[in-house]
Amino acid sequence: MPRAVVFDLDYTLAVPTRDRTTILQEAAATAGAPTLTREAYLEAHRRNLTRETREPIFADLLEGRETDVDPAAVADAYRRTIAETLEPLPGVEAMLEDLKGEYRVGLLTNGPVRAQRDKLATLGWERAFDAALVTGELEAGKPDHRAFDAIVGELDVDHDETVYVGDEVEADIHGATNAGLEAVQVLLEDGPDPDPRATAHVEQATVGTAVPDVVAELNGL
Repeated sequence: MPRAVVFDLDYTLAVPTRDRTTILQEAAATAGAPTLTREAYLEAHRRNLTRETREPIFADLLEGRETDVDPAAVADAYRRTIAETLEPLPGVEAMLEDLKGEYRVGLLTNGPVRAQRDKLATLGWERAFDAALVTGELEAGKPDHRAFDAIVGELDVDHDETVYVGDEVEADIHGATNAGLEAVQVLLEDGPDPDPRATAHVEQATVGTAVPDVVAELNGL
């Protein structure tokens, strides 16, 4: 029976109000960098899950390009804009508060420390969780089981007492289930498809109301 509920951050609890591809292109232009693609950014992001900042991500992206732009300048421009355009999904703040009355509530998010902590500060969520971990602070990122081990340890619960809620199939659903957690998949309008490893599936727009019902059902309530 669940004693803890842990959430992913991006696209699970909060979403950008502007398209990430556009934000990336604007940040590159602001810093005087060449055009960067969202696909290349995501690949570089996955290679740098345990970093302090996004600078190594942009260093990877700019390597071999004919430019003398400082990767830190692009990282700063991107970080500022991302944080400013992030907003909670409907009802999730009330949901988090309500869940804390019944369960331990945690956050486990992939990404550089400064970038993800800035998002939490912008959202005013520094105290929204009983424990909040960014993989940049850890020895491994999702889907590595060590990331899930870390948040379970911080919440002082067992793996099989923990429900993890996230949108990415590999990082969140496969990672959580392989680590021995129950997984709830958040379904986005543009995919991916429901994964059979997930215990339940909820539409992104309904996270704030649907997740508590799923957890209650798992508890037989």
